[in-house]
Amino acid sequence: MTIDTCAAVRFLAWCTGINFVILWVWAGFFIFGHDLMYRMHTRWFKLDPERFDSLHYMALAVYKSLVLVFNVVPLLVLWLAF
Repeated sequence: MTIDTCAAVRFLAWCTGINFVILWVWAGFFIFGHDLMYRMHTRWFKLDPERFDSLHYMALAVYKSLVLVFNVVPLLVLWLAF
């Protein structure tokens, strides 16, 4: 494994870790601070609770999918290839 490959693996590992921490914090706020988040968002947007829940759930799923596609898969490819 070359220095460049090691740097790429470390970079992708840090990106993956940071993105999953962001995902967990967001999910934690959504689960444990749901009412606070709902009140904060309804100040700006007119949303009913069901719509708010579905939007956040969909956004969490999209974010997780993007992290998997753009961070985890390249990291696994580099680890398996070298």
